[in-house]
Amino acid sequence: MNIFCYSLLVLLLASHSCLTTSQEVEDEKEFDYIKGSGKGPEDWGDIHEEWQLCNNGEMQSPIDLMHERVQVVSHLGRLKRSYKPSNATLKNRGHDIMLKWVDDAGSINVNGTDYELQQCHWHSPSEHTINGRRYDLEVHMVHQNSENKSAVVGILYTIGRPDTFLSELMGHIKSIAGTHEKEIVAGVIDPRHLKMGSRKYYRYLGSLTTPPCTEDVVWTLVRKVRTVSREQVRLLRQAVEDNAEMNARPTQAVNERELLLYRPNIHEESFNP
Repeated sequence: MNIFCYSLLVLLLASHSCLTTSQEVEDEKEFDYIKGSGKGPEDWGDIHEEWQLCNNGEMQSPIDLMHERVQVVSHLGRLKRSYKPSNATLKNRGHDIMLKWVDDAGSINVNGTDYELQQCHWHSPSEHTINGRRYDLEVHMVHQNSENKSAVVGILYTIGRPDTFLSELMGHIKSIAGTHEKEIVAGVIDPRHLKMGSRKYYRYLGSLTTPPCTEDVVWTLVRKVRTVSREQVRLLRQAVEDNAEMNARPTQAVNERELLLYRPNIHEESFNP
């Protein structure tokens, strides 16, 4: 009986460890984005043993989506989204602002697997680049499946008209600006209001872009670049406490990874994204 209990305890601890190391670290005191601070992106892998992938991983994110490396395909199919309104909270994590759905907000289906929507957060400037160009903002919609594997949908923004989804949240974001780890009730938030506007998307295997930099994350980057106002970007940056000019990890080596661009009903040899 004692052996059984011990084995069960080991199994539970291993499961907990797997869960915690597969999710983003939320304590902003653990890391930052300031080069030379000792806690910046170049040092993440040295801060904790379980963060080693940040330094030596082979499938790290973000990356530059270079068109000469991208293979245009039509077999991936349209991104299958099944979102619905749900109660959410808004939290100032110090390094970013996170909107977290506390009830079932729906899912996406990738290669036959359902990934439940967990949260979204914003990086400024964008973390991913296209042909070396960095955009003004990037939102990450983070999903998890039943095995705690992650799938992230990213949307890029350039300065222009206000983003309607952020417009819904501006009052809430202002109320937690400059606070430390403050979390408030945001009410019912409909993730369908976070517009994508394009059937085209990039797909590759990467990692979380914050420690512990867990790999085997399925990335989907919407091809269409949307707009956000300068005021909205300024609020997202000024609301957090890290005092950095950015909260974007530098792009990582692509290595031998496959980069795909889904376009419906096209011939792969014709590449005009």
